[in-house]
Amino acid sequence: MKSSLEIAQEATLKPIKEVAKILGLTEDDLELHGKVIAKIALSKEREAEIKKQPKGRYVLVTAINPTPAGEGKTTTAIGLTQGLNKIGKKAVVTLRQPSLGPVFGIKGGAAGAGFSQVLPMEEINLGFTGDFSKIESSHNLLSALLDNHIFRKNKLDFDMTSIAWRRAMDMNDRALRSTVLAAGEPSVNGVTRLSGFDITAASEIMALMALAKDLPDVKRRISNIVVGRNKEGKIITAKDLQAPGAMTALLKHAVKPNLVQTYEGAPCIMHIGPFGNIATGTSSVIGDLLAVHMADYVLTEAGFGSDLGAEKFFNIKCRASGLFPDAVVLVTTVKALKYHGNGKPFDREQIKEPDAASVKKGLENLGKHIENMKSFGVPVVVALNHFPHDTDEEIKIIEEYSLSKGADGFSISKGVALGGEGTVELATKLDDLITKAGIPTPKFTYDLEDEIETKIEKISKTIYGADGVVYSKKAKDVIAQLKTDGYGNLPICMAKTHLSITDDSSKRGAPKGFTINIADVRISAGAEFIFPQTGKILTMPGLGPVPAANNIDIDDDGKITGLF
Repeated sequence: MKSSLEIAQEATLKPIKEVAKILGLTEDDLELHGKVIAKIALSKEREAEIKKQPKGRYVLVTAINPTPAGEGKTTTAIGLTQGLNKIGKKAVVTLRQPSLGPVFGIKGGAAGAGFSQVLPMEEINLGFTGDFSKIESSHNLLSALLDNHIFRKNKLDFDMTSIAWRRAMDMNDRALRSTVLAAGEPSVNGVTRLSGFDITAASEIMALMALAKDLPDVKRRISNIVVGRNKEGKIITAKDLQAPGAMTALLKHAVKPNLVQTYEGAPCIMHIGPFGNIATGTSSVIGDLLAVHMADYVLTEAGFGSDLGAEKFFNIKCRASGLFPDAVVLVTTVKALKYHGNGKPFDREQIKEPDAASVKKGLENLGKHIENMKSFGVPVVVALNHFPHDTDEEIKIIEEYSLSKGADGFSISKGVALGGEGTVELATKLDDLITKAGIPTPKFTYDLEDEIETKIEKISKTIYGADGVVYSKKAKDVIAQLKTDGYGNLPICMAKTHLSITDDSSKRGAPKGFTINIADVRISAGAEFIFPQTGKILTMPGLGPVPAANNIDIDDDGKITGLF
């Protein structure tokens, strides 16, 4: 089989105006970025007109805890969208935009694979329409205004030890995790202090953009961002620094969803890209609120396993959008279950070897994720993302186990190799299941009125299977202060490793008898969630021994190679 990049480069793309017509959009509804990429730019009147149309079905695609290489949620979401179109349903997929960090790091691109990818793959993975750049600039404008304010006599009386706002860059660069600002002459460079950089996908601007409903909501949320405290302990916000106007102006175009297409020409709304282990891990509310009124089915995905992206999707995004899914597609792979069962370091070649015993040992991880998704009151279909080295014995073991643990359906997904044809069975089962099940009654892991500690403990016990939660003194102090500040009713966005259902990346499967350790707690008042950190979570990733960037090249004619 050809590489994903080769398949993408040989694909024949529809003009984006034709893709827009599928959704009922006209050329006047678009801002064109060339022939095959556009932003959806609606007037208020046109948006209101679209939102009067009936809502389609809304489906979340999530996964078990992945191997370091990922398990194919995006690929499955794209392939299933194509499969639904094959059976006569008008389907659109809503996805996050790729960050340059993983593209040049270990994981590679985030636009799907094989014949289930979104196009143009190169542009999408290498900067796209510039949204990340605008978000990064908006974030760093607040950083610049903050340090300039301190340099200009600090009228807000910042307590320098309380400043929580860092800088952002869309690149894996561990050298910037901890930095010294304004080194040198204070009268020229400003006040020297310790700070650092987060990757742009971890920026609060990214998170609030994912949860906002429109541009005014973006500005409102930016106004509420907490940057630090004064010496009396009073919160200082972006509004106090007179920053929201300019910051929002930078985001004028980034707030508009991007429209591209799948390999088979199905519409894809791709917008905003927060990571799932340190942020919400979901695409934009803005994109989803449009999509559900323009199609029979909307497929969306949430980052990493159901313990991260999907939990946050339900408890944070669904509350922000008012939308609730009709079903969940839970992606698993034979190799991921082997990884959870064999206890060995991940090896891309070794994991291909038949190993039914390890698959059986790893099944408990799948079982916990089925349980997690059923706890929200939605039907669940397990989709096995198929690889050529999977054996019939291994597949049968997984199917029988899935159904025994309460999954409402099971199907093999061959979208990578066959595109929509490879997901027709999955699409048919999903459609039948949703039709029979009807509209689910929303259930959440916790009530917003619960105490902060109660919300954290309910997530830890219900979703992770922990016995309890242990808080550091720092975390306890921050929680007490957040209650005093009036933030007690916000949802929780846990920062946790994606490789384990616990907070310890070395623990695979579905362990028992463990506790979740909360080392620190932060407030993301603009994104409107509380951000507990389990152990040492890095908000600025680093590059591996052999970065993916080392394999990417471009020839004299502009042809890119090595991108995957």
